[in-house]
Amino acid sequence: MKTAGANGAPVLEVRHIEKVYGTRNNATHALRDVSFTVEEGDFIGIMGASGSGKSTLLNCISTIDAVTSGTVLVHGTDVTRLKAKKLARFRREQLGFIFQDSNLLDTLTVRENIALPLTISRVPAHDVLIRVEEVARRLGIAETLEKYPYQLSGGQQQRVAAARALVTDPAIIMADEPTGALDSKNARLLLESLETMNERYRATVLMVTHDSFAASYTHRVLFIRDGRIFTELRRGDAPRQAFFERIMEVVAMMGGDGSDAL
Repeated sequence: MKTAGANGAPVLEVRHIEKVYGTRNNATHALRDVSFTVEEGDFIGIMGASGSGKSTLLNCISTIDAVTSGTVLVHGTDVTRLKAKKLARFRREQLGFIFQDSNLLDTLTVRENIALPLTISRVPAHDVLIRVEEVARRLGIAETLEKYPYQLSGGQQQRVAAARALVTDPAIIMADEPTGALDSKNARLLLESLETMNERYRATVLMVTHDSFAASYTHRVLFIRDGRIFTELRRGDAPRQAFFERIMEVVAMMGGDGSDAL
């Protein structure tokens, strides 16, 4: 995956961002003074109750939504100040997205779906072929390349979405509740795929999730409450079971249910 630039900047720096909706007399503060840093190869979970601001945070980092104040730097570049043309290029080249709904195009084969961001970027056809087959092999979906999304299970569709996110070699993969529509077996398979992308290929992943089981696959978890970072947990060398239990303790303290058990 892409590494920090010559200036040694982290992949991502979020500095004192605020997001306010509405008018001065009827304002909703979705994010309040949020700051954190992401290094190349990090796998970070973002957790919080519904309405806590976790998805707003992901949208602001990905420039889908504009911050009210503060800065978001990717490889040292403040993306909140980019003009429309450069912003579109930034999203296309620097970010990969995985959503709860795989958002695949049913009229395209798996191969064509994965290749789509490369095609849009006018990557030469020979390079597209090589990169698509490589990422499909990494994620264990090479045998599905000539199929259509409707011929796949939900878990396979999400792994295709993960392949599409990874194929451009983005600075950051943004995953918004990627296991939310999957059963436990397919959720585990997708999380293992994300773990493989992170461990073997140094993919930097930010994953919003309500699920403590999903969060236990990450290196650290940021807990958001009322638009602020409530606390942070780091896994370190702990086994995933122990990290899961620590996550559940924080979720319980914040008043959530933590969703699925291991």
